[in-house]
Amino acid sequence: MEIDPRSEASPGHGAPQDWDRHHAEHQWSSEPDPLLVELAGPLPPGRALDLGCGTGRNALWLARQGWQVTGIDGSAVGLAKARERALAAGLELELIQADIMDQELPTGHYDLVVMANLHFAPEVLALVLAQAASSLAQAGHLFLVGHHLDNLGHHGPPMAERLYTEERISELLPPTLAVERLERCERIGGSDLDQRHDISLLVWAGAKPALAAPGTG
Repeated sequence: MEIDPRSEASPGHGAPQDWDRHHAEHQWSSEPDPLLVELAGPLPPGRALDLGCGTGRNALWLARQGWQVTGIDGSAVGLAKARERALAAGLELELIQADIMDQELPTGHYDLVVMANLHFAPEVLALVLAQAASSLAQAGHLFLVGHHLDNLGHHGPPMAERLYTEERISELLPPTLAVERLERCERIGGSDLDQRHDISLLVWAGAKPALAAPGTG
């Protein structure tokens, strides 16, 4: 679902068939998020999870860098486009059609989890973030980016409670994460034919080292 839901015509985080129609009607950018390139570029390749991978722009970039990538999305059309792009590029992706909110993730498995433009209700986002954090391996990182509340009426879903603010996201992040960057920033989003400047909130956080049980250290 990494598409840019900018207006009331967008499905937001609705039913999979709404996302299927939205993916079918738009040719979204194949370029990765530049913030992801900046932050994940220096990391050694490992296992990556792209939650809401959509048509695969971030997943494909990670695969090009040598990452073993799993992408999860509810849209069959979005995943079909991701498969087509991967095949054309000679890249391998593991793509799973599933509801992100219901998908159980393996604990301590991924070196990187990507969450781009996932605008759930706050209580749902908190659960997804908790799952994502628990799926991180030692020294793993979470990349979270989404539309800032300042975009209301311009970019992102038209529901203020689903847009990001520094305070709101800080409260939702699990305590098992060590936040390295949490900042308001500008980026370019939209389709290949309709690119727009967007005010976003970025979170880059690492998994805190697991504490040894008393008497075992």
